[in-house]
Amino acid sequence: MKAIKRTYLIFVLSLVIPSWLNAELFPNLGGQRVGTSAAQFLKIGVGARAVALGESYVAIANDAEALFWNPAGISQFTDNDYFFTYNQWFSDIQIFYSGAVYHLNRTNTIGAFFTALTTDDMKETTELEPAGTGRYFTYGDLVTGISYARNMTDKFSFGLTIKYFEETLAEMKMNSMLFDLGTYYKTGWRSTRFGVSVTNFASDIAAEGSYSYKTLDGETVKVSDFQEFTPPIMFRIGLAAEAFERDGHKLTWSVQLNHPNDNSENINLGVEYWYRNVLALRSGYISSRTDRDISFGLGLNVPVGKNSLRVDYSYANFGRLGYVNQYTIHILL
Repeated sequence: MKAIKRTYLIFVLSLVIPSWLNAELFPNLGGQRVGTSAAQFLKIGVGARAVALGESYVAIANDAEALFWNPAGISQFTDNDYFFTYNQWFSDIQIFYSGAVYHLNRTNTIGAFFTALTTDDMKETTELEPAGTGRYFTYGDLVTGISYARNMTDKFSFGLTIKYFEETLAEMKMNSMLFDLGTYYKTGWRSTRFGVSVTNFASDIAAEGSYSYKTLDGETVKVSDFQEFTPPIMFRIGLAAEAFERDGHKLTWSVQLNHPNDNSENINLGVEYWYRNVLALRSGYISSRTDRDISFGLGLNVPVGKNSLRVDYSYANFGRLGYVNQYTIHILL
């Protein structure tokens, strides 16, 4: 009878919680600013593990994927971690990210990373030549940077990232120096930890270069003055803990509040199950987004001598846009 009641309760919660999360918990705070920031590429999640957890990762952040989510997290593990991830984005867009974390000692940790978005050449079209002008142009993004984290105590650490961003569209270019800040705190109550990060902090940026177009009267107009926009600054605060960890089984949950400068606030949820530190199953949920909700993933940790190789996969549902696959390889030394 108790088992039936528990099953019924879980079924009811599975129906109620998604609707509750999609409700306006924070009456559309920031919703009026949708689409007001530049460099949208910087918002695309990195790492198959983090994405599978619904991007609820700022308080987990215990591998090299923390380079993207919370720089304080790179000091929360002992192995040197080298990883590469491939993101199969929409419309034949490809995203590559590689990063490395090296521990100088128990207190100080450094990291470095490089990411690039690439597309095929695109045909130039205009109002007067909708079939094409015969010319092609390219679009691409790249980000590279370094991170530093320090354990101030056995419970508290902080991290800083300095990165360079560049976006190229035909003859125009946009670039800027950006900063990420993060903190990581172990509460001391069981395995509960608390993470906070602010990413992509910088002054307003504008495109450089120029482009020309012809009016319906045949006049050529050259444009070289562009409006400045803020980068996509994101404030994240999260909480994570192990629901249980015994006999080779470990279940971790996480919850995260996101406050972007160009959209409304939302809550992310994630859960990860490890079996004997070999096989991982993951799932996540992103609330209050019409283009994103459920994600799934798995991981396989393979010992290689004294080291190990971890392979992760994530599937993220983007509603009408379809789905996105991401693959990540970690080499732990």
